[in-house]
Amino acid sequence: MAKILRFITLITFFLISVPTYANYTLVLIHGYLGDGSNWRPVGIINTLQHNGWQDAGHLFPNGPSLGLIQPNSNNNYIYTVTLPSEAPLSIQAQWLDMYLQNLQQRHVDNSLVLVGHSAGGVVARLVMVAGKIKVKGLISIASPHLGTYKAELGADINNSPAGLITPMLGLGAINRSQGLYYDLIRERPNSLLFWLNRQPHPKGFYVSIIRNADDWVAPYSQDMNNVSALHGLSKTITTIGNHSLNFSDGKLLVNLLNKLLK
Repeated sequence: MAKILRFITLITFFLISVPTYANYTLVLIHGYLGDGSNWRPVGIINTLQHNGWQDAGHLFPNGPSLGLIQPNSNNNYIYTVTLPSEAPLSIQAQWLDMYLQNLQQRHVDNSLVLVGHSAGGVVARLVMVAGKIKVKGLISIASPHLGTYKAELGADINNSPAGLITPMLGLGAINRSQGLYYDLIRERPNSLLFWLNRQPHPKGFYVSIIRNADDWVAPYSQDMNNVSALHGLSKTITTIGNHSLNFSDGKLLVNLLNKLLK
């Protein structure tokens, strides 16, 4: 009997001592005038796959149902999504929230991690604040958390005589994106970003990847530490390059995820 008790004690100690690692679902969210395919040509998906993440599918409006998932030793998955990127942030957030609910049901034991490029990072944060889906953390890349003067420029063009001819010049996106532009103007009282940046944010990790040579979003706006509700809570990484996604983002994400998800 004493031997049996010692054996049970040893087994219990072993089970408690062995580290357990949670499983994660990584959702990649594109920016303005993009779609879910933006992450692939630059090699980001391939880099993540080579480091233990399984590419499990793509979600887009009226798309087919996701297929069966291949066996994966660590149950860590990547999904890309396509949002109506010319629509106001609230509409995009509704789409993203729907996708996340789908993925939460598909991987009930996984924690959600969001990676948003450009406006996609703001959409992700809006879902975290205003939605009901629990998210482990957010990594934003070149996102206009405090807005951008480019949105103001787009609104000004549409409201000028030039707005009458932009569709004839193949620039109809300027006319179609007015709601989004107003959402992304530099934060000021009564603007969406002014409201969002002062709401309680859920616990989790926040990482701001800042482009130092970005012509579309000023570096200060990319830093979530400058968001009133997140002062001092975001890890910041400054990278060389312009606004676009690039190959080095894949390696950077792998290193970050390895540290954040231990």
